[in-house]
Amino acid sequence: MPLDLDLNREKKDIKLLDESSSDEMGSMAKLVNINIKSIKKSIDEDRAFINETIAVLSEFEQGDLCQRININVENPTLMELKRVLDSMAFNMENNIGNVLSILEEFSSYNYMNRVDNSKVKSQLLDLANGVNYLGESITSMLVENKQIGLTLNSSAETLLKNVDILNHSSNEAAVSLEETSAALEEITSTVSNNNSSISEMNTYANSVVISIKEGHELAQKTTLSMDEINEQVSEITEAISEIDQIAFQTNILSLNAAVEAATAGEAGKGFAVVAQEVRNLASRSAQAASQIKGLVEKATVKANEGKTISSTMIDGYEGLTENVSKNSKIIEEIVSTTKEQQAGIEQINDAITQLDRQTQNNAIVASKAKEIASETFDVAGKIVHESNEKNFEGKDELDVNTDV
Repeated sequence: MPLDLDLNREKKDIKLLDESSSDEMGSMAKLVNINIKSIKKSIDEDRAFINETIAVLSEFEQGDLCQRININVENPTLMELKRVLDSMAFNMENNIGNVLSILEEFSSYNYMNRVDNSKVKSQLLDLANGVNYLGESITSMLVENKQIGLTLNSSAETLLKNVDILNHSSNEAAVSLEETSAALEEITSTVSNNNSSISEMNTYANSVVISIKEGHELAQKTTLSMDEINEQVSEITEAISEIDQIAFQTNILSLNAAVEAATAGEAGKGFAVVAQEVRNLASRSAQAASQIKGLVEKATVKANEGKTISSTMIDGYEGLTENVSKNSKIIEEIVSTTKEQQAGIEQINDAITQLDRQTQNNAIVASKAKEIASETFDVAGKIVHESNEKNFEGKDELDVNTDV
């Protein structure tokens, strides 16, 4: 009964049979006690083994796979259990060690190696595959990062060159626009001065037109005066003709008087003297009339010449008026065109001013773009440098022309 209780582990201590008797019962008791002691020793060993196994498994549960069962027992089943547990722990420790080794390499930026998953199953296989997938993902990311860095580096370098060209061109354009603006200001000033001069010319032309009209009127008045002079000269000519006839008749009368005086003899001598004087007077009147007639004829010629000149002047004034009118129209058109040119130049000047402002803004933007491109170039260089600090497949095969 005590033996059964001990085998059922209801007691820690057992009582041996009394083997003091020398009979057969005593011998049997000795044999039974030997077995009891052997069973108790085996049970104690098994209990110690199980307790250590529990302790080791508890360490396994907490993640310490380095622990081992150090107790050896005679129970072959427990020893087989020990072997299986030690092998399991070794394999798990080795597999997890491989994973940890790869992860440690990953932490040192070495992504060249992978976990050997040929001898694992289930969760350990998932763990190994997960770590390997992580390495492949990181490698892919690093390849992409380096390629992006190389591409960004090249693009940033190209951008820097283009921005330098743009900045240089913007500065040159700004200088050219300033020079163009200054030239346009001078042209605007010149056009404005020309406009003022043309306006003065138009004023003078209008004054000339007025003077021509006055000259035309004076020429017409002169023609009228010449016509009046011709009429008066005609009247004078008629009067001279009458004087000439009177002188002729007087001369005839004086001749007749001289004849009559000669007939009268001594009584007619005094009358003959008077007749001679009348004759002389008639001769002088005829001479004066002839001289006056010559002067009148010359005056008539001069008056006709004056009339011709006046007519020519009138025609000239009319042509001059027409030409001045045409010139005035041309000047007005020039004034209008000049004003349009001035307005156009002012618009061009405003456009150039706005373009200059935009060019200056472009220069500022180009300067900022250069700063950004420079920063991008530095960042790209850091990306490439950091990528080169890591070991991964395909690192040395990457170049700027490789597709991401």
